[in-house]
Amino acid sequence: MSSQLTKASIVERQAKRHASHYRELFITYEGHSEEIPLRPPDLSVKGMFIQTARRFPEGAVLKVRFRLVRSFYEVLARAEVRYCLPGVGIGIEFVEISSEARNAIREELRDGGIPVDDSI
Repeated sequence: MSSQLTKASIVERQAKRHASHYRELFITYEGHSEEIPLRPPDLSVKGMFIQTARRFPEGAVLKVRFRLVRSFYEVLARAEVRYCLPGVGIGIEFVEISSEARNAIREELRDGGIPVDDSI
């Protein structure tokens, strides 16, 4: 029975981790003007993983804009592609983001029950 409880708690944690904390996500590859199709990301205070079939080179700079679900705060940031999983998505790190936006993300995640590193 304890293994069933463990499996249930793992599924619940994964569901919380992947719950949508944003709406209206847009990215622009600097120097390009095309629209990039996206699927829900995995968001953190430092960056996010964005599911997209589009390939980006490591080091590519993106402008990211999205609105948080609970607070409706619009996050604007510049981000750098840290890794690309072809056909799956990209891991980006926020390189220019206001402290207000970072705090809004932190609160959004906390309100969703996701532990957040306060040292950032």
